[in-house]
Amino acid sequence: MASSLIGGLIADSFDPNNISVVEINGEKRERLSNSFGIQTYESLENAVDSQDVVVFCVKPQQFKEVAVAAGKLLSTNVLVISIAAGIRTADICSWLGGDYAVVRAMSNTPALVQSGASALYANKNVSEEQLNNAESLMRAIGIVEWIEDEALMDVVTALSGSGPAYFFRIMEGLINGAEKLGLSKDVAHLLTLQTMLGAAKMALESQEDIATLREQVTSPGGTTEQGLAVMNESDIDGLLLKILTAAKQRATQLADQLGEP
Repeated sequence: MASSLIGGLIADSFDPNNISVVEINGEKRERLSNSFGIQTYESLENAVDSQDVVVFCVKPQQFKEVAVAAGKLLSTNVLVISIAAGIRTADICSWLGGDYAVVRAMSNTPALVQSGASALYANKNVSEEQLNNAESLMRAIGIVEWIEDEALMDVVTALSGSGPAYFFRIMEGLINGAEKLGLSKDVAHLLTLQTMLGAAKMALESQEDIATLREQVTSPGGTTEQGLAVMNESDIDGLLLKILTAAKQRATQLADQLGEP
């Protein structure tokens, strides 16, 4: 995700000389430097103390250790952005050791191709200028939406954070089904992917809502109507709600486990 963010910023004309990265792995550190022409460091010292914005691109399980160390070096007016799933702003401030301006960002893996979907939540310490900076930064990898209630970040995690895997699983099923009905794997694969891409593109660019777009494809007595009938008989809405609920509950559990007692 860090590489996606760096690449997106540079593609958006951000000066690579103004980007510094801390990476403890020497091979990864050299690759980042060679690929993007940015400044890289092995440790936090001299890397974060003079920055206006510091982005934590670490695994949730590693966040506390890194934040405690960083808190000894950060200036008090820095904007802290976290892309770690499930780590709450109160815990971040506690680990940093101060009442910092913190923005939580929940993005997803399509950020790797600058097509991410990010939801942002800001705590009370974030200024208007910092809000704009956070949004500009995250727009380098896709769309951005703001969330006013931090508790809803668990829903975002379940929806867009985990969502790509749901769509990949649906694509797997369509490809396998088409193969069983006689199509070659290559043809089934390409048709499935292009159909999914085309549907998403239509939904993004159309003035109509999703339900209307579905109705426009569904001719009375036609093939689409028959397929949709099976989906409705299987309670597709109920299944999707169960999927989102299970993922949301797990996100909340992880936040409770990883956060301060």
